[in-house]
Amino acid sequence: MKKIFITLLFVTLTFSSFAQKGERKERIKALKVALITEKLELTETEAQKFWPIYNAHENEMEMLRINGREKRRNINLETISESEAQIALQDLLAFEKEQHELRADLVESLLTVIPAKKIILLKVVEDQFKRSMLEELKKRRENFKKN
Repeated sequence: MKKIFITLLFVTLTFSSFAQKGERKERIKALKVALITEKLELTETEAQKFWPIYNAHENEMEMLRINGREKRRNINLETISESEAQIALQDLLAFEKEQHELRADLVESLLTVIPAKKIILLKVVEDQFKRSMLEELKKRRENFKKN
């Protein structure tokens, strides 16, 4: 029953195309929270310790993504020199390394509050969520092109 409810909630919220960008982000975040909570079957005690750690991690990752996106936008491949390209490449590698380090820090922190098996399951659930969101986006784009 929970799976059906989550699925219906997901479909209902994602089809609401009139929402503003901020509202959409909040809805997507709420769907992700609901899915993680359901799939990980967190106890009340685990949830109280898990969510502050996870949310802090997500905020750090979002800031990192924003900074990385901004740097990539400033690259013009048609006019970039080789030395500038090498600097940009080093920035990209540093970005990826920082992402990896943040993920490792998350795992370390979560090991103090939930079992390793649930941390592995968290990765699986996050991947499923991303895949679902990408599939939904693909469907919307296909429908938009048809109309």
